[in-house]
Amino acid sequence: VAFLATASAFSPAFNTQPRVALTPNVEVSSDVQSHRTRRSTIVMDGKANAIRDRIKSVNNTRKITMAMKLVAAAKVRRAQDSVLATRPFSETLQSVFGGLINRLGGEAVDLPLLTKREIKKVTLVVITGDRGLCGGYNAQMIKKAEARVNELTEQGIDYELVLIGNKGITYFERRGYNIAETMPTGQNPTAKQANEISEKLLAGYLSGETDTVELLYTKFVNLISSTPSVRTLVPLSATDIAVEEDEIFQLTSESGEFSVEKTTKEAAEPQEFPNDMIFEQDPTQILNAILPLYINGQVLRTMQESVASELAARMNAMQSASDNAKELSKNLTQVYNRARQAAVTQEILEIVAGAQAVEN
Repeated sequence: VAFLATASAFSPAFNTQPRVALTPNVEVSSDVQSHRTRRSTIVMDGKANAIRDRIKSVNNTRKITMAMKLVAAAKVRRAQDSVLATRPFSETLQSVFGGLINRLGGEAVDLPLLTKREIKKVTLVVITGDRGLCGGYNAQMIKKAEARVNELTEQGIDYELVLIGNKGITYFERRGYNIAETMPTGQNPTAKQANEISEKLLAGYLSGETDTVELLYTKFVNLISSTPSVRTLVPLSATDIAVEEDEIFQLTSESGEFSVEKTTKEAAEPQEFPNDMIFEQDPTQILNAILPLYINGQVLRTMQESVASELAARMNAMQSASDNAKELSKNLTQVYNRARQAAVTQEILEIVAGAQAVEN
């Protein structure tokens, strides 16, 4: 009885090697001859080794997205530390401001930054990110800014854009919007950077070039969601400054999962000034000096909150990408195993058929 040596059915690439008859004098049937020239099993768009290479590629991509998620988490921690570092100054400023307002009593405070006027031109400060791969973070902010621009245009009010963030800069420059100033956001906004922005905004407002300044930023809600928001930077409201609450978010990890703890801070108590205290300067002048510091702090805070929202969005995007890569790898592995099993079964059937053909 002659036996035919077949290719290894368990080879990684399922390549079929030419079969050699151990007994040269035995005739080989046409079925066995055609089996010798049979090509390897075709699966999907290529051979089984193509699926194996794709599985490897998907797993490598998953490692990258998981690493990017962890990097974003580390940056979120740094961002929240920056917010906590600026809070003592903000609390003291708010306390002094409230005390001065109480000291003035019911007197009308005539300050340029607190005086509302007819709105003919609005400066929109739009804060976006410098990079992508953060889900719909940039798209939502750009959509919010476009809606506000269209609203002002319909009302016949002129506008100008101050763009902070490369993504917003690229988008609005290509579409010919009226842009007054551009600058990158960075991953760690500083007081110096916020001071440069606030000085330019205040100079434009005090000179009469613009009648109001609005901040468009992304308000951090939690790791899953963030909300594009609009707030008026100038003119200010003395009452709103004195009673404004604050929210602090801290990134924590429980059972290996990231979570956020939210703490609401009440407005700082107004500082009490004795009635017999004599101010070297008029309280109104002191208020006029404090307000630019407050505006600078608000610009810094909104930039830090926007960066935190961007990093949280990137964490979610990378987590979703990692989950999708894991699911895709699982499905491809099932396809690969089924293909391998089918190839092995086919090889066994062909061996048995070839042996029977030789016997007959």
